[in-house]
Amino acid sequence: MFVKAAFANALLSAVSAEIIWDGRFDATSSADLEKWSFSNPVGAYQYYIHGPGAVTDYVNLDTTFKNPADTGSSQGAKITIDDTAHWNGQPMLRTELIPQTTAAINKGKLYYHFSVKTAAENAPTATNEHQIAFFESHFTELKYGQNGGSSTNLQWHVGGVSKWDVELVANEWHNVAYEIDFDAGSVSFYHSTGSEALSKAAGPFTASTQSNGADWHLGVLRLPGANDGKGAEDWFFSGVYIESGELTTSVVSPGGKADGGASASAPASSAAPASSAAPAPAPVSSAAPASSATPAPVSSAAPSSSAAPAPVSSAAPSSAAPISSAPSSAAAPTTLATVVKPTPASSAAASPSAAPSAPPSSDAALPEEFTIQQFIAWFKEETGTN
Repeated sequence: MFVKAAFANALLSAVSAEIIWDGRFDATSSADLEKWSFSNPVGAYQYYIHGPGAVTDYVNLDTTFKNPADTGSSQGAKITIDDTAHWNGQPMLRTELIPQTTAAINKGKLYYHFSVKTAAENAPTATNEHQIAFFESHFTELKYGQNGGSSTNLQWHVGGVSKWDVELVANEWHNVAYEIDFDAGSVSFYHSTGSEALSKAAGPFTASTQSNGADWHLGVLRLPGANDGKGAEDWFFSGVYIESGELTTSVVSPGGKADGGASASAPASSAAPASSAAPAPAPVSSAAPASSATPAPVSSAAPSSSAAPAPVSSAAPSSAAPISSAPSSAAAPTTLATVVKPTPASSAAASPSAAPSAPPSSDAALPEEFTIQQFIAWFKEETGTN
């Protein structure tokens, strides 16, 4: 016997959720990442923000690197930063992947999914700020650590202001979905651990949701500080995809490879838990942040040149203008100069949003509990099929 409400919710979610970009690391090796270039934009990721070493120094893929609860993914990624991970002479340590896609991942209301964890071996230093899974303008991102202090909390930030945090414990998977309404200019945060389903943890908040569709960085940027940790740090990612429609709350990511595969998980509630702080205005940093000028739109045409991105200033965050990484005759499908925003000493928290109205239901024709045969008969009657 099936409970009608739960089954109906699963069907509705399956119909309305759609993967528009699939960044899961299935059927991929680290070597495949190196096949990508500005003149040969193949694969799911742009790979150019890293140190001068071999790809396996910075990105490795394996079945043991994924959240084991996510049976919809076959592999995860171990992303490493070490003392060599300087990109274009910058003082930050960086290893980052950027979606390679012509899909509209910067329009409408979307959900950016990923799971992340660290391990006891090659653990991140708590005395350096880490920017994780961030947008160029830093309108939403995760952070860890603190320059000039110490913090072992994983934090969700909106415009550089912390809205939520939790202790980062080795080998505990954190499942995340950023709800981003690019048109309305708002963001919310969904979270769970291990195999638990996602639920809203904070939001919605007003945000400057500007993106050119090629400026979300999956990976880690570590700022230099006065007490820099030594040696390598490993961050693990899996279940990476972007979807439209209903939010998939199950940690089991949908099947298929960017083919409109849908989830059978129940739609998420938009009610957020109460918080003790109020939303804060845009932060004011003691270091002048870099310009947040809107990046130029990305062309789907392949550029004629494979020139690497021009470096941003190696100084502390400043008003460096964005620099295009491609000739003006053909825009490359890549990011612009990264705006690095250190965390200000400020806090704010989520305000709950109204719960959505319930989806329509065909209660008249079905009992509260029913067999699969009854459901099939009801479905045929409703749709006029035999």
